[in-house]
Amino acid sequence: MTEIDDFIERINAFIEREIAPLEREHPEFFDHRREWARTDWEHDGVHRREWLELLAEARRRADAAGIYRYALPSSMGGLDGTNLGMAVIRDHLAARGLGLHNDLQTEASIVGNLVFPLILERFGTGEQKHQFMDAAVAGEAGFGFNLTEPAHGSDATWLETRAVRDGSDWVINGAKRFASGAGLVEHAIVFARTSGEPGQALGITAFIVPTSDPGYRIPYFHWTFNMPTDHAEVELVDVRVPSSAILGEEGRGLQTAMFFVHENRIRQAASGVGAADYCVRESVSYAKERITFGKPLAERQAIQWPLVELATDVALLRTFVRETATLMDSGDRVSGVSDRVSMCNYRANRLVCDAADRAMQVHGGIGYTRGKPFEHIYRHHRRYRITEGSEEIQIRNVAGHLFGFISR
Repeated sequence: MTEIDDFIERINAFIEREIAPLEREHPEFFDHRREWARTDWEHDGVHRREWLELLAEARRRADAAGIYRYALPSSMGGLDGTNLGMAVIRDHLAARGLGLHNDLQTEASIVGNLVFPLILERFGTGEQKHQFMDAAVAGEAGFGFNLTEPAHGSDATWLETRAVRDGSDWVINGAKRFASGAGLVEHAIVFARTSGEPGQALGITAFIVPTSDPGYRIPYFHWTFNMPTDHAEVELVDVRVPSSAILGEEGRGLQTAMFFVHENRIRQAASGVGAADYCVRESVSYAKERITFGKPLAERQAIQWPLVELATDVALLRTFVRETATLMDSGDRVSGVSDRVSMCNYRANRLVCDAADRAMQVHGGIGYTRGKPFEHIYRHHRRYRITEGSEEIQIRNVAGHLFGFISR
């Protein structure tokens, strides 16, 4: 852990030197006005251009400092970072509280969660790597992730979007919901059934689709619990792509999807632990200062005990997340640890929501205001109990392994 600890010190120094001053120049994005200032309310509630430019500047500075690409292999200009390292870093950044160093709503961070370059490296063709890799590695170009549909969420094997071969091309028709990044990216990974029957994992193919295609339509964006939004409703009408647009093997697109969600799930879990830790520590500090009926709030067992329970869960889950990340580094990053990743994810998502809710309660009325960060933390992390596999799906996965319905 010495190497990771040294990198954490490097990150902290960079934040104080480069990021904190930049944040102070734009207080409206980080105080009680943050949701209002970041959102273009007159244009579907998407991210305001000035906010995106600030995030891009933070990313450029982090990349110039040599920390942004930590998780990427050295061949991509990275530091050969590990899943354990990312778990520790994500935990640490979230435990610092809200800020430009690790923005919750956009999932932007000075240490990039650069899953798409890894997807290209593992599943992409030489042509796809040549076309997309450099921009993806630099964080200048991402991909939308279009899996969820109006009638299908976590039951992805039942998706209804279809791609039909037409000569050397494929024609895609269907609809997607909560299409991540649809309004911010030039390309989206669209999952469509190309063969097989509904409910079968085989027969679903991943395609790289340009969002500028006239058949790729965004009728509206969903306004969500936490704004701004980048969660689009998408209609795919006779979208024509060449066979070279297939990402990975034809009919095995769910391998790409599972790689994506596993990489994200363990890092979301680590962030949840860190944010929960922050909420507990802030609550303890406030309880020591707040005087009620002539005594510090901290002397009340009604205040102490819930925070003790949360602090214990933070310590236990932090250890389990890091142990699971270590297993991911030593073997199969997907199937071999699938149940453990699910355990980490659903428990961490619950924990941070409970911790943010308790922090609001301990802080009383002031904890309910937007001058405090707890409402923002709660609203952001509440989504993870649903997205990228709801907690019910995660528990179902754990049960499948526990009872032998799913083999490793």
